[in-house]
Amino acid sequence: MERRLLSFFVAAAVFVTVYFGLNSLFPQQVAPKQPPQQGTPTEIDPAVNLEKSDPSTDVADANGQLSQDTTVPAVSQSVPEWTTLGSMDPSEGYYLMVTLSSRGGAIERIELTERRDNGRLKYRRVDVQYGYLGYLAAAETAQPNGVVVRVVGPGTPAALATSLDGNSNGLQVNDRIVALDNQAIATVNDFESVLEKTKPGQKITVEVVRGTTPTNSDIAASLPLLKFEAELSEHPLDLIRLADTGGADQIRGNLDRLSCLLSLAQVGELGIRTGQREITKLPSQHAAVWTGARAEESEAMEYRLTIPEPTFARVGAPGNAVELVRRFTLPKESYVLDMGIDVINRSDKETKLGYRLEGPNELTLEGWWYSTKISPNFSGAAARDFVYNTVADYHNLISAYSLLKSAKKKPDDPDEVIFSPDGSEDRRQVRYIGVDAQYFVAAFVPSAGEETIDIFSRGAGVLVANAAQIPANQERAANVSFYVDSVVRTIAAGESLSHNVRLFAGPKQPDLLDTYGLTPTMEYGWFPWVAKPLSWLLHGFFAIVGNYAIAIIMLTLLVRGLMFPLSRRAAIHAQKMQELAPELKKIAEKHKDDLEKRLKAQRELQQRVGFNPLSGCLPMFVQLPIFIGLYRALSVDIELRQAALSSTTQWASNLAGPDKLYFWGDWLWDYLSGRGTGWLGPYFNILPILVVTLFLVQQKMFMPPATDEQTAMTQKVMTIMTMMMGLFFFRVPSGLCIYFITSSLWGIAERKLVKRMIPAKPQLALGGTIDGAVANVVSEASDRPSMTDRLRKAVGKEVAPPTPIVPPSKRKRPPGTKK
Repeated sequence: MERRLLSFFVAAAVFVTVYFGLNSLFPQQVAPKQPPQQGTPTEIDPAVNLEKSDPSTDVADANGQLSQDTTVPAVSQSVPEWTTLGSMDPSEGYYLMVTLSSRGGAIERIELTERRDNGRLKYRRVDVQYGYLGYLAAAETAQPNGVVVRVVGPGTPAALATSLDGNSNGLQVNDRIVALDNQAIATVNDFESVLEKTKPGQKITVEVVRGTTPTNSDIAASLPLLKFEAELSEHPLDLIRLADTGGADQIRGNLDRLSCLLSLAQVGELGIRTGQREITKLPSQHAAVWTGARAEESEAMEYRLTIPEPTFARVGAPGNAVELVRRFTLPKESYVLDMGIDVINRSDKETKLGYRLEGPNELTLEGWWYSTKISPNFSGAAARDFVYNTVADYHNLISAYSLLKSAKKKPDDPDEVIFSPDGSEDRRQVRYIGVDAQYFVAAFVPSAGEETIDIFSRGAGVLVANAAQIPANQERAANVSFYVDSVVRTIAAGESLSHNVRLFAGPKQPDLLDTYGLTPTMEYGWFPWVAKPLSWLLHGFFAIVGNYAIAIIMLTLLVRGLMFPLSRRAAIHAQKMQELAPELKKIAEKHKDDLEKRLKAQRELQQRVGFNPLSGCLPMFVQLPIFIGLYRALSVDIELRQAALSSTTQWASNLAGPDKLYFWGDWLWDYLSGRGTGWLGPYFNILPILVVTLFLVQQKMFMPPATDEQTAMTQKVMTIMTMMMGLFFFRVPSGLCIYFITSSLWGIAERKLVKRMIPAKPQLALGGTIDGAVANVVSEASDRPSMTDRLRKAVGKEVAPPTPIVPPSKRKRPPGTKK
């Protein structure tokens, strides 16, 4: 594998050199760069699009068909509001900052805000380098220009901004930002474009208009203009977000949808139809604006939504009235969000009630085009996959590929149902159900003190995307989620169906996963018994040196050093094969027309010289689990995710990703630099070039000289294949490149050392060297005990050595004797 990796990367180096040369001679005509977008255009889910027509007109008749002339009044017509639980201020002690929207009463964004001992964010976005002002849910205004602030998270740079004209500090909701660093802001794109030119720690000036913004621009001009100075920070990782805020890694076709949306699944005889998200005869609870109330003494928020009796009467279900209540509570120093759900029967009779709770979606897509996430199945893993664990099925993963394929094949019934009311009870006993990324997971887990979740009757994985619009070669980035339906209960008048659900949204840190029963989501591959101890050693080395790049080098040297006896044996075996090659060639020529005799003669020669051709395979089989285990240990370790090669440079600032020496995605052809669609990716990386170069050096040094045209052709093909393999490894994470570079350098030094340790060919008494095949026999015989030594050992006493036989020509004759 190492030889192939090496050869391929040399080809990439040659290509890069030639391409840069041609590019300087014949520059491309590049179109003017467009203003940066908050992700590629995506379809908008009605639950987050304020400009959509009223979704309450989606009403079905008695046959389940949509009717154009039947209209159900909207549940709510109020303006949506945003609120934040948690804080970015480290003194507050929160690990999460959750942004909630009253439209749908659901989660819009979850950011990880835990800090390291040095005060820096423990988990930040690694795909951006510019400064962070805060998530403002910014929206454009028609007249006058500017972007309106709709939420300000506690502890963010926007909340901590200092007034420059004596007013109160910090931006506020409904402030209209009109300028950043003296640059006019008219749109959200303008706002993002200015921020993308900044750096964390940089101070910028923010100019806002505070107060009610009238539509009359003349009156608006008279409103006070306030100036603030904000010190930008690093971007906290937005683990859950809307698709259109996903940045450059977002793809077309993914839907913008809030997370953990709640709706009715059963009211009396009304139920959700197959392939639908809500009861179509009722107005959409996802698009409605819920009434919110915040708790005064804790980080908790409550939302309520009532569907009155007249609404049910219009759709042929009179006598029903339901109120939905949900509560969000965020504990400190925790990666969980507790959600309470009440479905209250507000009618005067008992009725059957049940709800549907959707899961989180749009987990971070960072680095999906280079990530090395693996699957326990042969179908492979995508950037985000649906995972679940039940008492009956244990851990299972359904990839985004499978959900996308199902959505294309069965557009009317695309969901992958994993348990249902008519299934066995142990399948409905859920240990966890969620969405899995390479380094993070968001899942429903049992509440404290419980081992399983026993309140769901149905669960299914879903694709949150327009399957037909997902671009080819970017299927890996498709958005996935799931839903669960509660058990249906007959609820008396005034009573409620009440449940508590806990959402874990955090990193795949082994101790943390073990706490919440999520350990199986960390995939170590085929050799976890090797990968886990190596990961433990890696962290031990880091504790000593404080740098993961150096720790990887130390771990590689330790592993290669422990395997030196096996490597030495393999090297000696290779040397013997080279010495036997001429004799084997003679046998092949002698019996070229008789395969049976040729094989027999080759076996006899190998037996005579004591050579076992299979003995060289043993070291390979022993080393393979170790190398694969080390590869997986480096691939799944979240501590490498934002560990830098050096704190003095931005290059290779993420050992879990490519070193990103130079961004060429804005001018290189898309089939080479596109995310997912290109062979090389949007960045030129130097470390893979070094890896392939070393592989080719090893291949050149240790490959025996060609003895005929066929051998020479085989060696050329191997070299070309090694270079071609480099295309597939050009996006290898820099931490793995450091491992390959260290291992290759060790291998070169090791082979040179072993070659010196192999005994020289013995010399004939009359001069000249013994043939390679015979040399092995003599060399091995020279290491055996002599006949005298064996006799001494047998009789237990001194034995005179045998009198040497002297040729007649060398014998001494007595004086006077004639020759």
